[in-house]
Amino acid sequence: MNVQWYPGHMTKAKRQMQEDLKLIDLIIELVDARVPLSSRNPDIDELGKNKARLILLNKSDLADEKYNRQWAAYFRQKGFQVAEVNARSGAGLKAIQGAVNEACREKIERDRRRGIKNRPIRAMVVGIPNVGKSTFINSYAGRACAKTGNRPGVTKGKQWIRLNRTLELLDTPGILWPKFEDQQVGKNLAFIGSIKDEILNLEELALELLDMLRRFYPGVLAERYGISEEGTPLSMLEELAGNRGCVGKGQEIDYGRASGILMDEFRNGKLGRITLERPQEDSQETPERSEAADEDSQ
Repeated sequence: MNVQWYPGHMTKAKRQMQEDLKLIDLIIELVDARVPLSSRNPDIDELGKNKARLILLNKSDLADEKYNRQWAAYFRQKGFQVAEVNARSGAGLKAIQGAVNEACREKIERDRRRGIKNRPIRAMVVGIPNVGKSTFINSYAGRACAKTGNRPGVTKGKQWIRLNRTLELLDTPGILWPKFEDQQVGKNLAFIGSIKDEILNLEELALELLDMLRRFYPGVLAERYGISEEGTPLSMLEELAGNRGCVGKGQEIDYGRASGILMDEFRNGKLGRITLERPQEDSQETPERSEAADEDSQ
């Protein structure tokens, strides 16, 4: 299964980000805690290499708590400030101001030496589509400042949001990069809904997800759907379809409907807290990511 998605507006959005970088002090990058490496746009590191950085492990409530801690430690080791958040519920947002101040400590000290007081930190909020940027901004601001939607591509233009006297946020559209060198990255982004379902083969995607889930979290599928995890992904999907009533006239299996159920329930956390990428102590790679792709992301 080959996954690529890079609509034309993303090229324009990337150029706009390059222009706006001169206006900001800090880049706040949201990643999906279930796939923290795959959901990082490698272009962001190149664009923002001279800026203070803060990574928010968003949707941390959907990810495995143990791996949330490991990924936070991984990114701190790389020199980033990090916070685990759930933008939808507001969990973890109180820790952000402290992380912002720590990330921008040099800027704050420089202003103080120059006698500049209360100049707000200007931060650009970046991330791939559907990672929760606008939801984060609205939750953090306590009001509906940015458009939100449970699909990629909702934020189209530039928005400045003044949160308080010390912090201003620039919302940006979600952008991907032109080509996924490692196709597992594309699949991971498809799993979490960062690529439009309309361009995907959801049945193939469901088979891939079934295989990953039984390897990473054995027993979860059996418990949720009452299916055997011993057969092929196809036999598992067929059993899921039967148990969930995805069968038409003549006992014909509705693979599309069964695939939709699996994808929706994974994305909404109904299968439990699941992380599909894991930092490894020795290589710092993940089981599903090639060495070249990992180098690109850093």
